[in-house]
Amino acid sequence: MEQEFHYAPFRVEAGKIREFALALGLQNAVYFDREAAIAAGYEGIPAPPTYTTVIDFWNNRDFYQLFAGWGLNPNDILHGEQSFEYPKDIIAGDVITATAVLTDRFDKKDKRFYLIETTYRNQRAEIVRIGRATLIERGVPHGENLAGHS
Repeated sequence: MEQEFHYAPFRVEAGKIREFALALGLQNAVYFDREAAIAAGYEGIPAPPTYTTVIDFWNNRDFYQLFAGWGLNPNDILHGEQSFEYPKDIIAGDVITATAVLTDRFDKKDKRFYLIETTYRNQRAEIVRIGRATLIERGVPHGENLAGHS
């Protein structure tokens, strides 16, 4: 079982930040205007706090490839819990690399729980986000391991 997954490097674009902010209904000018962002103390246009979902799902190496590598069927997976740490801002122009690590796996009744921690770094190797997620796999027979082997 592969317990680590590396996303492809992802260039953060101001236009994509804008689209994401609009989709979330955000109205703060820092997400739309570089001068407003700089006036607010940012180095450039910052990504909204949950922008890492864009990196996870719109990447050349994405979350669904993580599922495939770990032998998971996306149709059987529920999203349980999500939390983030924000050590530094993600700014338009940054190139983000990310590594997801399976930190724990356990069964409860007919469900398997996967605890995943993803560390996102910018082009200077600075940690910009740490995401922690719980995924829940439904209908797991007792005694099976990650890839369905006993």
